[in-house]
Amino acid sequence: MPLFMDVHRDVPEGTDAQAVADAHMADVRTQGAHGANYINYWFDQEGRQIFCLVDAPDAEAAERVHREAHGLVADEIHRVVQG
Repeated sequence: MPLFMDVHRDVPEGTDAQAVADAHMADVRTQGAHGANYINYWFDQEGRQIFCLVDAPDAEAAERVHREAHGLVADEIHRVVQG
């Protein structure tokens, strides 16, 4: 299955690590219905960005998980290969 890295830019001011962890857990609870597997995430609090690594059938499936889980869709989704 393809691997994707998404980028959420301009995360709202005041977002903290717990809020990001909660959103990731919402993704994990929702992912199965879309054939996706959210593997990991990274939060750059100072730069107000979040990065998510997901194994998904396609970028649209990854986006559907975010939309359904918490409504915070990524600004960019890139297909990547782990090297």
